[in-house]
Amino acid sequence: MAKQKKSLGETLLEIGLLTLQQAKEAQAIEQDTKQPFRKIIVQKGFISDEDLVSFIASNMNLPRIELDNYIIDPGIIELVPEDLARKHQIIPVLKIGNSLTCAMYDPLNIFAIDELRHKTGFDIEPAAATEREIKKALDEHYGARGSIEDILKNIDQERLGLKEGEELELKKLQEISGEPPVVRLVNLTIVSALADAASDIHIEPEEEAIKVRYRIDGILRDRTVLPKYLQSAIISRLKILSNLNIAERRSPQDGRFQMKMESRSIDIRVSIVPTIYGENMVLRLLDRSSAVLSLTKLGFSKEVLEKYQKLIHRPYGIVLVCGPTGSGKTTTLYASLNTINSKEKNIITIEDPVEYHLGGISQIQLDPKANVTFANGLRSILRQDPDIIMVGEIRDSETAEIAIQAALTGHLVFSTLHTNDAAGAVTRLIDMGIEPFLISSSLAGVLAERLVRSICPDCKEEYAPTNEVLKDIGIAPGPGIKFYRGRGCPKCLQSGYKGRIGIFELMLIDDKARGLITGKASREELKKQVQASGMLTLKDDGLQKVKQGITTVEEILRLTQEE
Repeated sequence: MAKQKKSLGETLLEIGLLTLQQAKEAQAIEQDTKQPFRKIIVQKGFISDEDLVSFIASNMNLPRIELDNYIIDPGIIELVPEDLARKHQIIPVLKIGNSLTCAMYDPLNIFAIDELRHKTGFDIEPAAATEREIKKALDEHYGARGSIEDILKNIDQERLGLKEGEELELKKLQEISGEPPVVRLVNLTIVSALADAASDIHIEPEEEAIKVRYRIDGILRDRTVLPKYLQSAIISRLKILSNLNIAERRSPQDGRFQMKMESRSIDIRVSIVPTIYGENMVLRLLDRSSAVLSLTKLGFSKEVLEKYQKLIHRPYGIVLVCGPTGSGKTTTLYASLNTINSKEKNIITIEDPVEYHLGGISQIQLDPKANVTFANGLRSILRQDPDIIMVGEIRDSETAEIAIQAALTGHLVFSTLHTNDAAGAVTRLIDMGIEPFLISSSLAGVLAERLVRSICPDCKEEYAPTNEVLKDIGIAPGPGIKFYRGRGCPKCLQSGYKGRIGIFELMLIDDKARGLITGKASREELKKQVQASGMLTLKDDGLQKVKQGITTVEEILRLTQEE
């Protein structure tokens, strides 16, 4: 071991990264304190940890892993016990077959490598990382996982007076919800969800446990299972944060609260419904710092973006954005308003809730208790001399009628509807009791959208879909088209996908479409006409993104099955 460290010092001397005086001083300290030579030269400031690690990686022909930019699959972390990882300052990062790549502070330590091989049963491939990166990764991965285990281990069930299935009194609920272990457990659940870029946390009581799941890129994934006896404590803690009635267990409740995490402000919307095994809770996480408020970053094709930008710069009319919950409608509306916002325009919104704050725009929060509904709020907005109005959602005929009158009197109105496609928006308005001639006179265009998962760029590979899949999506098998997918890697949590992008269907209301609407044509007839006029359907736009290598055939099929 001493020879290895002397060898390191000699090599650093030869290439000029250390002076002779520095090497002698470090060796003297090493003999006195028994500290590692490399640690001494970094602590003394003779060389930076980054430069030393880069040198070791280059000189020993080892990979240099920058852990700050590396997302590690939790399943990989579990392959190495925490005590062993901390003892040797290593982080497992990648497993291929029986080979386990580990980022190490000292990748020259053959004793550490041998112990890792013996304890894990894998062939160890060492990689170089800085001490700061290793310590941070140990705390992030083992600390977060260990914290949940430690919290559960250290909770004194008897002292807290918690029993499975027990109906606790209000005072007892207040007491246990403020206990440090309960507070830490709730905080950690939220923080780890944010770290995984989750949009929702599901806390689901079962007969003998509590299941916690995160929705990541639109897909629910299991996160952890908690003991049943903690159910009342966890739910009560979140109710208190949300200013909800902790004694009420038989009625649905909705609330919200905010969390600060470093420089980020996180809005959390809470929904509770009673089930046979207790209260089911869903937390929607809104990270304002991560909002995408530019139309150019949402996934529009060049052709559709040009048409949509022309549409939203109209002086009047209704522009509707349609799709199911979680399809990106609100983000598109915010990006649209952000695009047309200027000091010459008065833009007012009424929303439920106000998810992101837009500078230069007056935003009203829906408040039914104060009689601030979409309909009443819209009436009040019209007395505020607006140029542009955004209504969060058209939920009833009253709101629809006021929005149409606003458009007919010279205002540009934006709103959303829950329909599967663009043509379905017209059908929905007619079902609400709106006269077809009013719709045809006021509606300027409808944008339908979905969010599809993007292929992970770090594990993207070419593949050949089955003929059955190609038939389902309407592509004839043959040469000329390349298809891609993600094989799964630590950065995408082995899913093959990382992030999401929009697919769009833009229906512009021209004279032919207007005539069909007035004549009460069916949804299918209207859709056929606008397609003949050049509209690309959601599936068409999705196929373009498949051919561009952005997403997969399977993902487009999953989200456009109704077509």
